[in-house]
Amino acid sequence: MTPPPDTDTPDTPDTPDAPVVQAAGCVLWRRSPLDGDLEICLVHRPKYDDWSHPKGKLKPHENALAGALREVEEETGYTAEPGTELPTVRYMANGRPKRVRYWAAEATGGGFTPNDEVDRILWLSPTAARSRLTQYRDRTLIDELLPL
Repeated sequence: MTPPPDTDTPDTPDTPDAPVVQAAGCVLWRRSPLDGDLEICLVHRPKYDDWSHPKGKLKPHENALAGALREVEEETGYTAEPGTELPTVRYMANGRPKRVRYWAAEATGGGFTPNDEVDRILWLSPTAARSRLTQYRDRTLIDELLPL
């Protein structure tokens, strides 16, 4: 099932009628074990049949960075060392404004096991990851991550 297209907006007000959904995630990266080149992790969510960076909704009163690292571990099985905060992405999702804060994060350990939310991950070159991402807005995050 494909989700309805999201609409990018430059800024989304938080109103009583449409409170902003707060979320966080990471552009998860590592150095290739084969050649040392930069690889970026993308997750496949079967519910939406899309490829994205690991991210998710924050729990009530959860710190955004803590939530981003929790989501990375839940979705990919990897622990991560956070780096630079990347630009915040704002868009409409299911008729509600959504705000996602992102960080660059280096994978430091772990391994993937398919789960209810994510059935596959891929470690790709930045160019391949940009091409594979479903939402155009997610591509700019890779540009912000480079050069590493």
